[in-house]
Amino acid sequence: MRVAKWMTSKPITLSPSDSLARAIHVMKEKKIRRIPILSETGKLVGIVSDRDLKDVSPSRATTLDIWELHYVLDKLKLADIMTKKPWTVSPETPIEKAALLMMEKRIESLPVLDSKGNLVGILTEGDVFRALVELTGVARKKTRVSLLLPDKAGSIRDVADICRGQGGTIFSILSSSAKTPAGKRELVMRLDCSSIDALRSELAKKFSEVSVESD
Repeated sequence: MRVAKWMTSKPITLSPSDSLARAIHVMKEKKIRRIPILSETGKLVGIVSDRDLKDVSPSRATTLDIWELHYVLDKLKLADIMTKKPWTVSPETPIEKAALLMMEKRIESLPVLDSKGNLVGILTEGDVFRALVELTGVARKKTRVSLLLPDKAGSIRDVADICRGQGGTIFSILSSSAKTPAGKRELVMRLDCSSIDALRSELAKKFSEVSVESD
């Protein structure tokens, strides 16, 4: 799964010389929370989020009347508040690497640049969540299998063979060693299987903490 599949293509953009008031209006009108900022030559120079707008507005306007407030919002430019040189990814970046970058840098979106440095999209937290739902297969509402298995070559194949032996069709397989006993991995699979009780029984003969549930 690549970023290109999940990003929003051709995102709405503004320029550094646009006002804070303009950004607020665009976000409300288009129902978006982040706007990439492009220079006159069309290159990415920053990004502005709704959080940036909220952070700066009260500090500049707490003692102003409504007319003064409109004046300040119109005078203040995005160049003054935007995040410069934001983290970016390419369309070919694996979605999981983009998610890791967002988590490590504590950011909610990533502008997507092509090989020439042109903005071609934006990836948001919502896009990553949708990719996760697809990757796990949870939207299919089928049978969910979870268990602990030995962290060694061939163990996942053993589980898959048992599932297929019970007539199961596998849609997704995920595994992790996070928060598991030493030498173990947690495996989560989603499959289509009508013999749930028989599958649970067969898996329990070989693996521990077996759970087989239908959505």
